[in-house]
Amino acid sequence: MSLGRLFIIVVLVLGGYQYWHSHRMRAPATPVVAALNREWDAYGFRIVPLEKFAMEARVLGAEHYSFDREAQLAPVDLALGWGPMARKEIIDKVRISQSNRFYFWHVDEFPIPRRDIEVNSANMHMVPASREVERALKSVRPGQEVALSGYLIEARAPDGWRWRSSMTREDTGAGACELVWVERIVTR
Repeated sequence: MSLGRLFIIVVLVLGGYQYWHSHRMRAPATPVVAALNREWDAYGFRIVPLEKFAMEARVLGAEHYSFDREAQLAPVDLALGWGPMARKEIIDKVRISQSNRFYFWHVDEFPIPRRDIEVNSANMHMVPASREVERALKSVRPGQEVALSGYLIEARAPDGWRWRSSMTREDTGAGACELVWVERIVTR
């Protein structure tokens, strides 16, 4: 391939990314106030609140998404730990990774029972309720403590596609993640 053709391809790819990035839907400038009996539109989706949500946890991992369909709605996934999974001496013995909207953990030797790891940690898809919340979510780093509040939600696209939050902490695997409309985040 000639250098000229390679240059043209690079320019087209970068131009396409720039166009997509500048035209993708952003978080609303002001938070959407929601009640459980009210639905609203955001990011091209119908948002259905399922249950109020609030938690304090340690960030085990943070993964940013730009290109999957879900990125328009949830640009950040946080792997969070609470209870024993928020304690440094425990999480230092657990290897954490995130990929493709999943959270993975591995231990050489269990520092606590397996089930305690499963029910005291989760991957959560974060949907910012405002630009300020979006900026805060994108700045979160592993090891920080966060306090979050908002709603567990279901998002519905006009073409029938749906993404629904898990409603229990007893589940694991595909479908076990929470989809969280984040109205407030505080990091420590």
